[in-house]
Amino acid sequence: GMERRRAPAAPPRYGRRRFWDALYRQEGAETREWLGGLSRFLPQLEPELRPGDRILVLGCGNSALSHDLYELGYTDVTSIDFSPACIAAMLARYAHCPGLRWAVMDIRALTFPDASFDVVLEKGTLDVLMVEETDPWHVSPQAAAAMRRVLAEVSRVLRPGGCFISITFAQPHFRKPHYAQEAFGWSLRHAACGDGDAGAFHYFLYVMRKGQPLDPRDVALGHRLHQPPPPPAPPPPLAPLEDDEDYLLAIQL
Repeated sequence: GMERRRAPAAPPRYGRRRFWDALYRQEGAETREWLGGLSRFLPQLEPELRPGDRILVLGCGNSALSHDLYELGYTDVTSIDFSPACIAAMLARYAHCPGLRWAVMDIRALTFPDASFDVVLEKGTLDVLMVEETDPWHVSPQAAAAMRRVLAEVSRVLRPGGCFISITFAQPHFRKPHYAQEAFGWSLRHAACGDGDAGAFHYFLYVMRKGQPLDPRDVALGHRLHQPPPPPAPPPPLAPLEDDEDYLLAIQL
């Protein structure tokens, strides 16, 4: 019979809680930075923050980001992650910092009241929603819907005038359409970050300010997300019969 083809190895299930729980148990209290430490993007981040801000960190993982902010004088920081093992480890590690709060929560269904934060911050967390997408030009409806749910929740918990800051490897061309939705009621701008070395891999810091209008060009970019995919290209026309006959003659010679 036909030999059964082996399915390709599935990508790691970053969206599955088991994957993360296992990772955090194995690493214990060791911090892990997915996009470099705070110092790398502090110049872009600091102008957006004020000392008294109520800050929410989405998908904190075992990053030192929340504690680094605390050390810099931003002492009202709530950090959430959907891994109980992660949150337990962070609670234990930072028990000595009363202003740091930790909670197990799904970023798609925040349990905070409306307008409860001045700043929502995420570093590489939204990238997890896209990790299984194979074609950045055509995001699956499932990934787009998950992204929309998270962003709607972020917008809801932000106070008017507050800002959402997203730090990611995702290039503006691919990420801005998700953020540039008028429904979220925010403006959008971005800056490239990096170490300044020519060869350094750049990432981007997006700032969305609640209660400010989107630039019309961004609105247009946002509309792209909801356009139906283009119809499949028609098959190429068949060659006229004479050519086929010539071809058949040629291969017989």
